[in-house]
Amino acid sequence: MEKFKTLLLQAKVKIINGGILRSNEDLTVSPDDLSDEADLATSVINQQVTFNMRQRELGKLKAIEDALYKVEQGTYGHCEECDEAIGEKRLENQPWTTLCITHAEEQERENQKFMRAV
Repeated sequence: MEKFKTLLLQAKVKIINGGILRSNEDLTVSPDDLSDEADLATSVINQQVTFNMRQRELGKLKAIEDALYKVEQGTYGHCEECDEAIGEKRLENQPWTTLCITHAEEQERENQKFMRAV
């Protein structure tokens, strides 16, 4: 359990110190960009990319916090769908995961079906 707690804490530090959550550079529009539609469009696209990256990192940070809580509660490493133990290699690669490989693949297939339907 200590091994995974360490991996989770390292991932948390990497996100916090990575700078994506602190950077405001792409979230502002320069007055110079307002006069040119192409510059404004580029600025808006950059803002959207930065926003999406932040959202992804914040989601990962929340998952890490949840996993650390589960470590403390003694419930870490069990699939939320079937309650079976999640494989060690999977936890080493993605220590914040909540699903075993079988249910993760099933969820991915469902997401792909949904995306094709939209």
